[in-house]
Amino acid sequence: MSENKTGKVAMEKLVSLCQRRGFIFPSSDIYGGLSGCWDYGPLGVELKRNVKEAWWRSIVQERDDIVGLDTSILMNSKVWEASGHVASFSDPLVECKDCHLRWKADDLTENKCPACAGELTEERMFNTMFKTVIGPVEEEAATVYLRPETAQGMFVNFQNVLNTTRKRLPFGIAQQGKAFRNEITTGNFIFRSREFEIMEFEYFVKPGTDEKWFDYWVEQRWNWYLDLGVRKENLKLHEHPKEKLAHYARCCTDITYLFPHGWAELEGIANRTDFDLKQHSAASGKTLEYFDDETKEHYIPYIIEPSVGVDRAILALLCDAYDEEPDKDETRVLFHFHPDLAPVKVAVLPLSRKENLATLARDVHAALRPCFTTQYDDTQSIGRRYRRQDELGTPYCVTIDFQSIEDNMATIRERDTMNQIRVPIPALKNSLQAKLAGEDLFVLPEGGRIWKEEKR
Repeated sequence: MSENKTGKVAMEKLVSLCQRRGFIFPSSDIYGGLSGCWDYGPLGVELKRNVKEAWWRSIVQERDDIVGLDTSILMNSKVWEASGHVASFSDPLVECKDCHLRWKADDLTENKCPACAGELTEERMFNTMFKTVIGPVEEEAATVYLRPETAQGMFVNFQNVLNTTRKRLPFGIAQQGKAFRNEITTGNFIFRSREFEIMEFEYFVKPGTDEKWFDYWVEQRWNWYLDLGVRKENLKLHEHPKEKLAHYARCCTDITYLFPHGWAELEGIANRTDFDLKQHSAASGKTLEYFDDETKEHYIPYIIEPSVGVDRAILALLCDAYDEEPDKDETRVLFHFHPDLAPVKVAVLPLSRKENLATLARDVHAALRPCFTTQYDDTQSIGRRYRRQDELGTPYCVTIDFQSIEDNMATIRERDTMNQIRVPIPALKNSLQAKLAGEDLFVLPEGGRIWKEEKR
């Protein structure tokens, strides 16, 4: 039985596969790495782009009430003073009196050091924003911060977006981008990093309608993961109790995922009320109000904010897609990525490197490459190449064999079932596009036929 049916994939196994196949590497690896920082390899960068594009398509492209924004990482330090980050963006820190390692108190289950069991100090608050200076002279007036979130850039641009788009409530502003937090403790692979990417949007609504829209977005964001193939049993909603809410929030619900290290937050949806716009309006002296044409009144909108870390979403998708299954005397390892997310959509595999066969395979690859993210692989046996593509999560392999030279047909092999069909080479592009969009493998184009059907 496959591993993802019986339990969680071991984190060590996942990390090893990601490094071996070029998904994710430790940052600065040849110098021993840098804690809490990661590099995305050739496969990982494609997966990351696909996740971000799937989110953007769902939130911005397919809707007419949300627009995009890309704000700078460095902002006037008054932004972070007004938002409360300078004063209170902190985590409780404890230090071991013996080995002097520091830990985030919230992560500890016992009052002793996880490394050496030594006694811990009393908690103190540690601000997790990275501080730097702007300009040639290091003086306090030039202090700036690397943003710990992208939200504030959307709040301070509220009037700019409202004036230029002429949107009417309810409407949203969406953004993807880098954020930085000097985490006390990092770990669990890319789950908690010091440099990461966020996908979040601020949905501005009329006060009094905020509860309705909060419930709407919890459901929408939950369904987004299901639509991408995440198994429902690995997702759970967690409603924050009133005493645990952030000072600005009326309510907050997390979509949690069963990671290898246990249930943890995947995405948070918060009702931020009108706190942020009021804070920035008061601190800047600029009015951040909305004029309602229907009621002829001015008011400050409430804000619903769904926010997810790109890296954390990728980790959940990797864990959920990972599978192992018996394969004769071996084990087949594969990623069941949704076709929209798969780093490689199609692999072209010539059965031999002989020139006449390789020439045809290269022509097929050249014809498909503008339409899909593809790989060309002619190394080792065809069986090993199939297994390699399974580990990459490639949905379809196209095999060019010696019969292809005679009948101008190719074999399409499906990742999950390992079933195969034979189709005319001129029909390859349209057939693959249809399969990637959800068409059953055995729906054949004219001249196509079933080539191999696995009995499983």
